[in-house]
Amino acid sequence: MTSEPTTRTGAPAPTSAPATTPVPIDLDPANPFAAPSALPYELPDYDAVREEHYLPALRAATAAQRATIEAIATDDALPTAATVLEALERSGRDLARVLNAFYNQLSADATPGLEQIEEEFAPELAAHHDAIYMDARLYARARALQDAVDAGEQALEPDAAWLLRTLLVRFRRSGVELDAEQQERLRELNGRLTTLEAAFGRKLLAGANAASVLVTDRAELDGLAEDAVAGAAAAAAARGHEGAWLLEMQLPTQQGVLASLARRDVRERVQQASESRGATGDDHDTREIVLETVRLRAERARLLGYEHHAAYVAEDATAKTTEAVNAMLGRLAPAAVANARREASDLEVALRADEPGATLRASDWSFYAERVRKDRYALDDALLRPYLELERVVHDGVFLAANRLFGVSFAERHDLVGYHPDVRVFEVFDGETPGEPGQGLGLFLADWYTRESKRGGAWMNNLVDQNHLLGQKPVVVNNLNIVKPPAGQPTLLVWDEVITLFHEFGHALHGLFSDVRYPSQSGTEVPRDFVEYPSQVNEMWAWEPSVLRSYAVHHVTGEPMPAEWVDTMLASRQFNEGFGTTEYLAAALLDQAWHQVGPDGVPSSEADVVPFEEAALEAAGVAFAPVPPRYRTTYYNHVFGGGYAAGYYSYIWSEVLDADTVEWYLENGGLTRENGERFRRVLLARGGSQDPLVSFRELRGRDADITPLLARRGLDA
Repeated sequence: MTSEPTTRTGAPAPTSAPATTPVPIDLDPANPFAAPSALPYELPDYDAVREEHYLPALRAATAAQRATIEAIATDDALPTAATVLEALERSGRDLARVLNAFYNQLSADATPGLEQIEEEFAPELAAHHDAIYMDARLYARARALQDAVDAGEQALEPDAAWLLRTLLVRFRRSGVELDAEQQERLRELNGRLTTLEAAFGRKLLAGANAASVLVTDRAELDGLAEDAVAGAAAAAAARGHEGAWLLEMQLPTQQGVLASLARRDVRERVQQASESRGATGDDHDTREIVLETVRLRAERARLLGYEHHAAYVAEDATAKTTEAVNAMLGRLAPAAVANARREASDLEVALRADEPGATLRASDWSFYAERVRKDRYALDDALLRPYLELERVVHDGVFLAANRLFGVSFAERHDLVGYHPDVRVFEVFDGETPGEPGQGLGLFLADWYTRESKRGGAWMNNLVDQNHLLGQKPVVVNNLNIVKPPAGQPTLLVWDEVITLFHEFGHALHGLFSDVRYPSQSGTEVPRDFVEYPSQVNEMWAWEPSVLRSYAVHHVTGEPMPAEWVDTMLASRQFNEGFGTTEYLAAALLDQAWHQVGPDGVPSSEADVVPFEEAALEAAGVAFAPVPPRYRTTYYNHVFGGGYAAGYYSYIWSEVLDADTVEWYLENGGLTRENGERFRRVLLARGGSQDPLVSFRELRGRDADITPLLARRGLDA
């Protein structure tokens, strides 16, 4: 594009009949969701919200939207951007307000009451969406608008034209062109799948808590840093095990404590607990849910005219076809596994120095990788952690990089509260000095610590989507799962947690810098295989020497991390990359295997889940016992409880764009305001208001090149 899109200045005045006015939400005025929040930036008033407020608010909001949709569908005025596109966008404001608040709290601070609400409302929400996108009258009005545009009778701004295009695709993919009997079956499938995905998440959270390893002998924690030992003691005490230590489960297969635990038998206990999640034969077993989910997704895809669910997903992404996905994953897998095998040989030498004749196991990998890294680079996580204190990393690392690149500043708002006492609220300002009039950009909520009620992993949520149509500014949340130390002690990080902080804040910046007209195009509302791209780019600033020097400071002495350590860290960036790439590709290929089968190809018995997984990994060439998939089937929340079904490949797909963009930054001087402003304006600000690959091409001047990714991961040999 050669000029700024009109989304930067808001919507033009309608040229025909005014957009349909949304129906007011019919709710007890005492309910906090009866009206938009009066707090700054419409931050949900979690101080006033109670569990019992959610279900009435959700049902009232869906009823109000249904009434508005009925008015849009039966409007006999000429279809225009105002009477169709803007009216549809406005209709969802109240429901989005309640849903965003609810699902954010459910994922980060679940209770039995919230889980019951999700179980009850999930099928209703699926039916509500079906009622909108299977409405032939609504589809006809959108189709008529497109016909008028094609005939030259109406002109749309570029963002509106893109919205109309994606809307028509969504109607088709939602089954609007199916006959009545097929639509009824599709509704049944959607409702059941929504229920299953919610049930998987609940079982996984409960199973992860049950799988936590309880240690009663302090000697079994030999090698674990003292602050980590204290955190394990606090976790045990919180669950009624005074005088013991609890090693809580993180979401991935590989558990962070395995890098430190010196006792091989304890490491194996942790590994087995991790890998057995969801396949335990008890109330936490997820295999039945997995099989039904895969079967119903395959049936739904076939009903909509696709070979399988993966084809359905790829069509709506930048990949477009499963052939493209398979080709990329297949190109990377052999070199990654070869690297992992070479790394394993080095680790096995170190293992056999301790235990002659021993064979390397998955539970040994992190421990001996740390030893080899220490021997090879004179560095390990135990040395680094005192220099990686959370507050310093956030303020003098994550926030500092954003300030230098984009000119934004942050001020903590102690007067605003989140959904949990651990949540901290920061106001973000578009300027070097916070607080000047007109500079307020939005709010950033930080929720760093793990707890029993929080699902595993790390993620970003929106509580309010930026958009000019409704005059809303963004409110975004970052969630991590860092072990919380006892009161008064500092939170010291391992390097992977530092990278995760920068990564998730990249998502936050995508939401905060959104500058679009329509809510549905805001920030991270882009194809799944593009959404990780900006966040992965943001990881580069963790390594930027001037930023690293600022935050890598000893938390007691104030001394900077020794320069030779920094040099060593930079030199070791490809260390263990064979492991990292292989465990990721194994998970991505496993996801594709489950979703590239038709309804008749799904295993029929729970006992077949593990054999299916083993056969899929073997066929893909990534079956290497010391490097299990990052997520095994039974605890694969991205795929069976989240939004990444047949889309977990998107991380590496996005990394092609990311690695190429890092090259662009370096070619143009690195950490400069000029570079940051261009990346913000050309890419982050536009969200989903146009084809995201068009945004990338405008930034880079061409299509993405895979070469920088191959070099980064050591796959170019």
